[in-house]
Amino acid sequence: MDEHKETLRVGAAVRRRRRTLELTLSAVAERSGLSVPFLSQVENERARPSRRSLEKVADALGTTAVELLAAADPARTVDLVRADDTTVAEQGTDFVVRSLVRGHHQMHAQEFVGDHDPGREFQLRNDVLMHVTEGAVEVEAEGRAYRLVRGDTLYLTGGVRHRWRAAVPDARVLVVAVAEHIDAVDEPGPK
Repeated sequence: MDEHKETLRVGAAVRRRRRTLELTLSAVAERSGLSVPFLSQVENERARPSRRSLEKVADALGTTAVELLAAADPARTVDLVRADDTTVAEQGTDFVVRSLVRGHHQMHAQEFVGDHDPGREFQLRNDVLMHVTEGAVEVEAEGRAYRLVRGDTLYLTGGVRHRWRAAVPDARVLVVAVAEHIDAVDEPGPK
């Protein structure tokens, strides 16, 4: 058995597809011939469907088992990015952007050193957190200006237009954002 083979969590892919189609578990159960409890267990990673069951679910969702597996999340991933990792996402004369999370995950994190494109406006679909680890930056968000210094953190909800610039040459900013492919939904509260 290959110890490096990654187990995929297909349940999250099934749930995303079902929600995209705005289907209930009952509707998928009816279309697939599988039970609601079993489908719930699959979505919550408490049961692993056989190949045949996965094909039935895929048919019910108007896709293929191969597509669901391709969209599956890795089971548990540990990925270390060392401080001396020289892999950069982007580099200019006055700045360096280093990715701190590799691959297709629910969260992205980048370290910005120096200035980037201060005129560029961002409007991310999901939430973003900015933390200054060195120096200072100036942020404009929703018509207000903020000066952040070492240790300060600014949290912006999805959809907030913002831009920022380094206020000192060697400013270091950690930007953590929920990935664009994630649909942030409010969980219904108790009634």
